[in-house]
Amino acid sequence: MNHQPFEDWLLNNIPITHEQKRDLDLHVRTCAYCAALVKTDKVLRTVKMASPASGFVTRFEIRLAAQKAVDRRRRIAGSILFTLGGSALLAWITSPYLVTFLSSPATWIAVFVEWGVFLLTTLQATAQAGVVILDVLERLLPPFAWMVLLSMIAGVSLLWSVSIWRFVRVPQGV
Repeated sequence: MNHQPFEDWLLNNIPITHEQKRDLDLHVRTCAYCAALVKTDKVLRTVKMASPASGFVTRFEIRLAAQKAVDRRRRIAGSILFTLGGSALLAWITSPYLVTFLSSPATWIAVFVEWGVFLLTTLQATAQAGVVILDVLERLLPPFAWMVLLSMIAGVSLLWSVSIWRFVRVPQGV
């Protein structure tokens, strides 16, 4: 039995038409679950709402402000500890290399030249390999397959961008 529209009508207290009210009455007569919802709603409507004790709002605001201050201090202390611990670990791991690296300017120059040559040769080798792979794939796949492949890549890129946007955005309002 489909309870969904009846549950919505009962729990959300939305206005319903005469036909919907008739269907709801028929359903409540045959369904114990929905009858219990009606009975619970009637009981909850008859209960008198208790008013808070005097000064409740000010006590709550003071307690909330104190809790926010404690949370802020805890976050700051955690950030400082995390930063100091990470810096200490990084210094401990890199200290043997830094001592050698900082010993003379000739070492710096040699390392930068070596890194530049490595980067340049890696980029050249990657470009040559890419040209060869594209040359082979160009002859291997028909133009329609290229169109489908590029469309798939565009679709995946769009999905990736939307998912990042949904995870990163900050909700506004309540």
